[in-house]
Amino acid sequence: MAERYEEWVAAAPAPPLRPFIERYCGYRLTGFPPALHRGLPSRHMTFVVSIGDDIDVVAQTDPAQSPRRYGCVLSGLQASAALISHGGDQEGVAVELTPLGSRALFGMPAGELWNVSVELADVVGAVGRELWERLQDTAGWEERFAVCDAVLGRLAGDGGSAPELRFAWEAVVASGGEVSVRDLADETGWSRQHLARRFRGEFGLTPKLAARVVRFERARQMLRLSPPFVSIAQVAAVCGYYDQAHLNRDFAALAGCTPTELLAGDVPSVQDRPGGPGPSLPHDHTHQPNHHHNRGLAVPHLP
Repeated sequence: MAERYEEWVAAAPAPPLRPFIERYCGYRLTGFPPALHRGLPSRHMTFVVSIGDDIDVVAQTDPAQSPRRYGCVLSGLQASAALISHGGDQEGVAVELTPLGSRALFGMPAGELWNVSVELADVVGAVGRELWERLQDTAGWEERFAVCDAVLGRLAGDGGSAPELRFAWEAVVASGGEVSVRDLADETGWSRQHLARRFRGEFGLTPKLAARVVRFERARQMLRLSPPFVSIAQVAAVCGYYDQAHLNRDFAALAGCTPTELLAGDVPSVQDRPGGPGPSLPHDHTHQPNHHHNRGLAVPHLP
């Protein structure tokens, strides 16, 4: 078996795309044994362009959806894990697309893609196929990201979420999943019932479930990227869980396994790459995981 090798490259998109895309993450992994990888719930929509072998989803987040192979997979938000089979070598570009960008790029709210995976070309036609084809024939990460800028820039339109929904989504993310639905409703001026209904229609899930997903993602990244002497109980306390048992229950529901099983059994994932969002992120060539330190985040205000 070849020696294991990891390459991770992150870069901000072109300025016109930054309201919708936090960053591009290029990845190349070789020499790993064939295995199943979990595609986990996240604050981002799943948007991955494979270079080389297709992405083989053997178990979808919705059991009613059949397994499928994708050249460029696009999914809405999710609250359970998909299972992806790989032969040991993987290469591609992950586009960290916020659900606020779904209307601008695809002309539909992210809620229409909730818990379902599609081939990008099935949504946007020939442009989706063009993105995949051009990345197959382009060498070098900067050049590949430039292709993404050019192709996705042609898709970008003026569509956007209502200001109240944009505020609510950004507040959930900025708080690490710890903002209350009552506070969101008070800030928007909507009732909790109206907020939940509009939020679910736009993003596919309720504000409460969105907060769980964001808190889970934060805890998962802390567990994988923090020094080994940081315990699961400490991560649970920092991330707003009642206790370790509460964290374990959320991992079982959202990842389908315990934190220990997730850390022990999964291959390195683009979902765990460190780095901040969007405009200030420089190109970042990473061959070993970096430690990630959580920071307090201010909740945005509704304009």
